[in-house]
Amino acid sequence: QFHFVESGGGEVLPGGSLRLSCTASGFTMKDYAIGWFRRAPGKEFEGVSCITARDRFTYYVDSGKGRFTTSRDDSRNMVFLQMNRLKFEDTGVYFCAAEGSDCAGYVEWPDSFDSWGQGTRVTVSS
Repeated sequence: QFHFVESGGGEVLPGGSLRLSCTASGFTMKDYAIGWFRRAPGKEFEGVSCITARDRFTYYVDSGKGRFTTSRDDSRNMVFLQMNRLKFEDTGVYFCAAEGSDCAGYVEWPDSFDSWGQGTRVTVSS
């Protein structure tokens, strides 16, 4: 059973940085693409980034390109999301998830998930 524990969130000023971590268990993480998603207050899940298995190709939401970097350490079953130059609109609860080995259609993964980890809250506030 897929299980994720997200951490690293917090409250930061605009322009600040955070590094989110996701620890996976219950499956062979190295065989799966891992996506990061966020849910802003009153909004639906939004795909933020994705990293494929093996080749480690990365994909980002347009608003995160140039600011976000996702990476993975399969030896520790962990995935990271480095977020720099944070903006107010980055506020939300961030979750990770896995499906398949590539990131095709990752922004639509939430449509097929009915359970998530506890997430980690990111608040960008002045």
